[in-house]
Parts: sequence; C-alpha cells; structure tokens
Amino acid sequence: MTLIFDGHNDVLTKLARSGGAAAAPGFIEGLEGQLDLPRAKEGGFGGGFFAIWAESPGVLDAPGPRPGQYDLPMPPEIPETAAWEMIRAEARTMLELDRLGALRLCRTVAEIEAAREAGMLAGVLHLEGAEGLDAELARLEELYALGLRSLGPVWSRPNPFGHGVPFRYPSDGDIGPGLTERGRALVARCDALGVLVDLSHLNMEGMRDVAAISTRPLVATHSNAHAVAPHARNLTDAQLAVIAGTGGVVGLNFECSFLRPDGQPDADVPEAAVLAMLGHLLDRLGEEGVAIGSDYDGCDPPYWLDRVEKLPALVRLMERAGYPAARIERICWGNWMRVLRETWGH
Repeated sequence: MTLIFDGHNDVLTKLARSGGAAAAPGFIEGLEGQLDLPRAKEGGFGGGFFAIWAESPGVLDAPGPRPGQYDLPMPPEIPETAAWEMIRAEARTMLELDRLGALRLCRTVAEIEAAREAGMLAGVLHLEGAEGLDAELARLEELYALGLRSLGPVWSRPNPFGHGVPFRYPSDGDIGPGLTERGRALVARCDALGVLVDLSHLNMEGMRDVAAISTRPLVATHSNAHAVAPHARNLTDAQLAVIAGTGGVVGLNFECSFLRPDGQPDADVPEAAVLAMLGHLLDRLGEEGVAIGSDYDGCDPPYWLDRVEKLPALVRLMERAGYPAARIERICWGNWMRVLRETWGH
C-alpha cells in the first residue's frame, strides 16, 4: 500500500472538544469523524502535521448551499491568554498520543522515516494561528522545546501577528495588510530555529512579507489553486510561481469549496475535478512541489475521500490517470520529506 504523509489535520481540536488529553485513548480505539488510528492504518496514512489551534466559540457557518457569491463572517479574535490555554492543552494531547504509542512525535526527517520503518504514525506538531504567543516569543521557544516544527502565523481571522484570508468566493487573497511587526519578528525567529512557516490562511501581502524574510522553501500545507477554484483560500498562479521559485511545496486540500469551481461545500465532487486541481498544481509547481494536505477533521471533503481509510481511492485515481509510480511517491511522501530536510536542516 502507498503510504501518505499529510500536510494538515485537525484531530487534536476534535479531541479537545471531548476532553483533550483524557480523550486521547479514543484516537487508538476509534473516533467519530474523519481520522483515528485504526482507520489511518487501513488507509495508508503514515503520518503528517497535527495542528494545534485556538478555536473560536460558535460555528463558522451553517451547512448547506451558499449563494453564488459569499463572504462568511469571521469568528471573533481570541485574547492571548485564552488562546494560549487552548493551544497548550492541545499540545499536551499530542504528547499524550506519543506516550500512549498512538504515534511518534517527530522533530527530524530521520525520526519520521524511523517511525515509518517501525509501522508507526509519524506526527509533526503544527501551530495554526499564533494568537497565544507572547510578543517576546518565549512561548514559541516553549512549544519548540515540546516538539513544534511548523507554524502558520494566522488562521483566517486577524490576530496580532497578521491578517488572513476570509472564506470568500469569488475572491483572491489580495485582501488588506499582511504581517505586523510582531508577525515579521515571528517569521524571522522561526526561520532561525528551522520551524516551517505555513502560508495557508495568510493573505497575499502576508505571503509577500514571509517571502521577503524567510530563507527557507515557501510552503502552503493545505491550499489549492485559485485558477481552478477561485476561492480566497486558494493560491493564484503568481503565488504558485513564487513558491516554485523557492523549491517549496503546496499540499492539496480536500475541502469541497476549495476544489469546486463553483465554491460550494457540496461533497459531490467528481474525481475529474480533483485530478484537474492536481494537474494544475503540477503544471505550476512541478513534480517536486505538490503534496497532500487533506485538512481531515477540519473540512468537508468529497464523499469518496471523506475519511482517512478512503485515501487509497486518491492513489488509484492517480494511477488510472497514468501518473508514474515515482510521481505518486513524491506527491504522497517524498516531497514533504525533501522540503522538511531543507527547512529543518536534518
């Protein structure tokens, strides 16, 4: 079975809703939702980025069809102390999963490959939205010591570090200012530590700011192509060209409204639409620039990809489309390993 290393999931937030670290055994026994250990094994999910996130109270949007044009209201910003409590608790849940043997918390590519060799899930700790970090970045150092190796300065709502893109269709990410001074300092510190800086959720100006500061490959862990599906969360061809120029990577996001040209959260997404998205990303980024970034437990995927045990359907789709075995391996695993080596330095 082809193993997949995945650029983004939100299972730690799902566990937080059920008790946090105390709920971690459920990941081993089986969870409702899109991702748990038994189904990961069944689907060839070899590991990936596990996001910690300060969840806003309330629901982002109601399910069901949306108008042809929409701009969903953003949840309110979260105060620093409250955000820190939430992300620190989710980090403890990740440590508990490691302690229980559900996965191995990995800080190097060698550790990821060793976990794969041992038949274990390889987990990378990722922070989605920096609201909980202090201005002096002492909390960043604390999370780094725990194992944090990837960080997105913002989720879609604004925070003291920068501005994200709303859930708006049709739109691109050229929306408002980018990083604040505090955000630029965060990116510089991540660059010095070797922490991957994730462009997903950042607006266009914020991406320009990261590109001006970072010496590492530019990465969007879970984003798609705006030319195929013109949602604000997707990347324009100009943005993809900048990422390609640094040897960076974009992880294919399974969210229906980011895959469908009509921007609808409709799970009836044909295989041809996913193949079209992959094809466009490959055309703009090359075979070494495309990976997987499912967003499991944080998105509404196509019905045929809506749980982790269905991942082999994506591999079969690429095989039927005539993708060579070496290209499939790069998309499913190798491209993440390359960019992590270049970012982490080991």
